[in-house]
Amino acid sequence: MLPPCPSSPNCVSTQAQDEGHAIAPLRYRKSRAEAKEALKEVIRSLPRTKLVEEDESYLHYEFTSLLLRFVDDVEFLFDDEAKTIHFRSASRTGYGDLGVNRKRMEQVRALLGEKL
Repeated sequence: MLPPCPSSPNCVSTQAQDEGHAIAPLRYRKSRAEAKEALKEVIRSLPRTKLVEEDESYLHYEFTSLLLRFVDDVEFLFDDEAKTIHFRSASRTGYGDLGVNRKRMEQVRALLGEKL
């Protein structure tokens, strides 16, 4: 399980139950290793990202904003049984994020397209 989102509107998670924070997970058809590599390739193509932790079924990235250097934490959890990638994208500081975390994750979804 990923950590729950705080009450503030600066987080989205596939494991959240409330409408403000909930977002659909990613699905994959390939092996977990291939899906993970495809996801890592997409994330590497995005600016100001840093992989901070990785294991067999988990990835943790830091995304840094261009102007004010705010750091957002993005975590991915692979459920190989359900062929699903759960994720959580959350701002470390502040209250609102102007929808940045949701937009980022929808961008990742679009960039992945048929790669999974």
